[in-house]
Amino acid sequence: MKMKGDMKEKLLSSENTDAEEEEFKDKLWNEIKKMWIVAGPAIFTRFSTFGVTIISQAFIGHIGPAELAAYSVVLTVFVRFGNGVLGTSYRMKIGGCRSAFIRSFVLLGMATALETLCGQAYGAKQYHMLGIYLQRSWIVLFATAILLLPLFIFTAPIMRALGQHPNIVAVAGDISYWFIAVLFAFLVSFTCQIFLQSQSKNMIISYLAALTLAIHLFLSWLLTVKFKLGLTGAMTSTILAYWIPNVGQLMFVMCGGCKETWKGFSILAFKDLWPVIKLSLSSGTMLCLEIWYNTILVLLTGNLKNAEVSIDALAICLNINGWEMMLSLGFLAAASVRVSNELGRGSSNAAKFSVVITVLTSFCIGLVLFIVFLCLRGHLAYIFTTSHEVAMAVADLSPLLAFSILLNSVQPVLSGVAVGAGWQSIVAYVNIACYYLIGIPVGVVLGYVFSMQVKGIWVGMLFGTFVQTVILLIITYKTDWDKQVEIARGRVNKWFIAETREGNGNAQDA
Repeated sequence: MKMKGDMKEKLLSSENTDAEEEEFKDKLWNEIKKMWIVAGPAIFTRFSTFGVTIISQAFIGHIGPAELAAYSVVLTVFVRFGNGVLGTSYRMKIGGCRSAFIRSFVLLGMATALETLCGQAYGAKQYHMLGIYLQRSWIVLFATAILLLPLFIFTAPIMRALGQHPNIVAVAGDISYWFIAVLFAFLVSFTCQIFLQSQSKNMIISYLAALTLAIHLFLSWLLTVKFKLGLTGAMTSTILAYWIPNVGQLMFVMCGGCKETWKGFSILAFKDLWPVIKLSLSSGTMLCLEIWYNTILVLLTGNLKNAEVSIDALAICLNINGWEMMLSLGFLAAASVRVSNELGRGSSNAAKFSVVITVLTSFCIGLVLFIVFLCLRGHLAYIFTTSHEVAMAVADLSPLLAFSILLNSVQPVLSGVAVGAGWQSIVAYVNIACYYLIGIPVGVVLGYVFSMQVKGIWVGMLFGTFVQTVILLIITYKTDWDKQVEIARGRVNKWFIAETREGNGNAQDA
């Protein structure tokens, strides 16, 4: 009898183990599917959107080295600055050696607040609030964009005061006027993408991005090669490439694609703006500190010997790194959406599980790419330039590029977790310490005191990013996710507005 009892106990134990394994496999598979529903289209969209920048840079790079350097500086310094401020709601982190051409990420600064609010409200099934949050974000970001206009109007005097090369300053002053239209395009693009992404409806964004990429490639060739319009042709095509998908996204949102979450324009969008502004400022500060950190890399490079070659080589490395960053930014989006949705839904365990799966997936991909790019060295430089000197400089920077790619596979995803949970203000303090008290001083000492030039500056920047990544890992690991659920629930309830009747802006009776 005892033996039979032991056998039954073992069988039951085995069945329980098998059931637990099966349950874990189902849980894992469901989480992977949910992650890729967001990450897949997000990665494709970012590749396509970043392709617009690459195409512009490739055509401008073949116009002349001064034009390429000016385009790089304006994007990296001025557009990034503006995007960092506006990007508070749609945050797209530009990792250790972030692409000089991810200017959209700065405006993203103030858009990250929208990412937190929409994701948590959707998880809590307060669907109508997403449309109100979107309109509030438009109001805040439009006002911010107006305040940023002098930055683009007075680009040439600012660059001259910063000691940039006269030839680069002259061209950059003209390019900056074109980017005013791009700045406002980012405003619409970031907010609409966040709005759709929080609902896992970002396939429409992918279709529009692919169409835009094809149109931009054709127009760039037509205007710069066929009709030989030079910089004017390249920038005209660039502006159209940023506005065409905006029109498509707005039509999708307002013409029935989001019936649950878009109830029409409402005067309620002007209510409770101050809390949104405060969260946007926290998000913007977090992102701006990161964007400006990388901007300083380019500014410091501009003051080195042979600045034009150094900036061109660095810009190419940042561009290559930017391609890989599109993968990480896709996982950033997935982490933000999954964490915010689960916290809004009230499931702390699901939020933690999502963090683990997303970070591990991104890191594995980053590790493979780290090895690949470590071997390629400077061969890809000829896509962007015909200068052998620039290509050799790119080859010299390739090891740093490979390590940047590895860091980028983790750090942006952790930033996405922070956005999903609403930790923007905490991360802002981390960024100040890691970037400005560690990274920049180390980079300046290595670059100037030890005469390592651009490599020394980059090593310092990478060191600061590495420290930041470690701190974010510790914060994420030690987080009380049950408490985060309570915080998310409190945020959602605090800003809740009863659904309106027929979109007329009058609240329903409770």
